[in-house]
Amino acid sequence: MSDPAARIDLRPAARADLQDAQKWYERQRRGLGRQFVNAVNETLQHIKNNPEAFAAVRGQVRRALVHRFPYGIYFFAEGDSVVVIAVMHASRNPRCWQQRD
Repeated sequence: MSDPAARIDLRPAARADLQDAQKWYERQRRGLGRQFVNAVNETLQHIKNNPEAFAAVRGQVRRALVHRFPYGIYFFAEGDSVVVIAVMHASRNPRCWQQRD
C-alpha cells in the first residue's frame, strides 16, 4: 500500500495515547503539546505515503519514530488504510501495544 490517498485510522487507544502525551507536554511548557501533535502528524503523513519504509516489529505491525520526541507510532496496513494501534513513549514496555487489536 503506497497510495498517498490512504487514510489513517487512529484506534481509540492510540487516540487516548496521543491526547495523554499532548496534555503532559503542554503541562511541561505551553505550546509544547502542540509541537508534539505536529511532529506526530508529520510522522503519520510519512507513514501514509510509504508504510513499508518502516521496520516491522512483530508480524505486520510496524513502528515509526516521531522526530524530536521519544515516541513510536505502531501501525499496520489494512486494505486502503493505515491502522494506528499505539502512540507510545520509547521507555514504555513494548509489549503494551501487543495487547491491543
